Amino acid sequence: MLRVLCLLRPWRPLRARGCASDGAVGGSEIQVRALAGPDQGITEILMNRPSARNALGNVFVSELLESLAQLREDWQVRVLLFRSGVKGVFCAGADLKEREQMSEAEVGVFVQRLRGLMNDIASSAIMGLIETTRGLLPGAGRRLSGTEAHALGLVNHAVAQNEEGDAAYQRARALAQEILPQAPIAVRLGKVAIDRGMEVDIASGMAIEGMCYAQNIPTRDRLEGMAAFREKRPPKFVGK
Repeated sequence: MLRVLCLLRPWRPLRARGCASDGAVGGSEIQVRALAGPDQGITEILMNRPSARNALGNVFVSELLESLAQLREDWQVRVLLFRSGVKGVFCAGADLKEREQMSEAEVGVFVQRLRGLMNDIASSAIMGLIETTRGLLPGAGRRLSGTEAHALGLVNHAVAQNEEGDAAYQRARALAQEILPQAPIAVRLGKVAIDRGMEVDIASGMAIEGMCYAQNIPTRDRLEGMAAFREKRPPKFVGK
């Protein structure tokens, strides 16, 4: 198991909007913590709605969107990790009890908000689109274990659970540490090129890559990377 010495700052709860939390620590269902020491630049988002297994309710989604908006403006954040504060659960999906009380118009608005959020699947998790068991529209398919999802290429990593129950977090942390020393702007533009390029033909994909590369050319980090290579030293990227 990866062991890294680092400093942990306290979880910072975000002010909830709407109704009160259903039992999350500190009254917030989404909490934020920036790591320090050698892991400075990594920020963790803790999803902490235990009574609903981190189901995506109105308060949960509002706080998550608010935290993402705040972190998007923080240039010191280089890698963002999503972490569950509920043992054995990452996210149970939509809060169907809350959804049942919504009007059709409210459901439409809520679903639109959900589409902007990204979910990850932890190890030892069951993966599946089980909406049909509640009369809702799914993508397709059956329930899968983490190992099965990995074999099908639906997830990037599947790891055996450890005694502490945080094997997925430790793997994610290791990946974050690999990303941390890279040039932030180049990483961001590389992700844009890959994500958008996968959806178009090869010629359009190459054009997208060219536009992303052009945006990276005038950055200080690109010049720093070339200088570090020439001088045979580690680069010091600043995200500019």
